[in-house]
Amino acid sequence: MYELIVEGMTCGGCVRRVTRAIQSLDGGADVHVDLSSKTVRVDSTTALSGIRYAIESAGYQVKGGS
Repeated sequence: MYELIVEGMTCGGCVRRVTRAIQSLDGGADVHVDLSSKTVRVDSTTALSGIRYAIESAGYQVKGGS
């Protein structure tokens, strides 16, 4: 499980875009986005670097995470 801080998310469209970006790498990934805390929790077998790249490619900045 990864927990990331993602900047730039402001609405439900952003939630869908981030979720789709991650699930494009791993269709079975469990993704939970909390707009108020800018937190994205991901349960996936994909490497963290791939998930970060997918989110950034979707137009958002990943500030931190583990």
